[in-house]
Amino acid sequence: MSQAINYLAEKLGTALSQCEAKVTTAESCTGGGVAHAITAVAGSSTWFDCGFVTYANSAKHRLLGVPRDMLASQGAVSEAVVRSMVAGAAATANADYAVAISGIAGPGGGTDDKPVGTVWFAWQSPAGVSAKKYLLSGDRDAVREQAIEISLQELLHQVTGCNTV
Repeated sequence: MSQAINYLAEKLGTALSQCEAKVTTAESCTGGGVAHAITAVAGSSTWFDCGFVTYANSAKHRLLGVPRDMLASQGAVSEAVVRSMVAGAAATANADYAVAISGIAGPGGGTDDKPVGTVWFAWQSPAGVSAKKYLLSGDRDAVREQAIEISLQELLHQVTGCNTV
């Protein structure tokens, strides 16, 4: 893990502790990297109970409740799916904050509509749900690392404002 990711995870832990809040993750292309970064911080069991690595569509459906017809019509790498993933993860983990990530890290799997590096994110907080698509660059490891960093940055941004929500 990069120093930036470690720093963001530590700051997130501090913010979650101050807010007495919990976070969860619903990860596909990052393969548990966000949860790994969070749990690398000492004391993380205070703010992190569990996360979900739902790499296959069947796992997204079974563990997070993503509708099969949504997966079939929208594809796993879509706004609708990450919004469903984040809602399912937050509800199942009883978390105040959540992030969901689904993307195409490469080197294969890209299409004209969804090239390698396409990653959809959704974040849930007490203020609601937001989603955003990024087109990340680099090899598989670079795409995954950038996705982990983006996930933590936005979680930190949302949690830092917990006292104003």
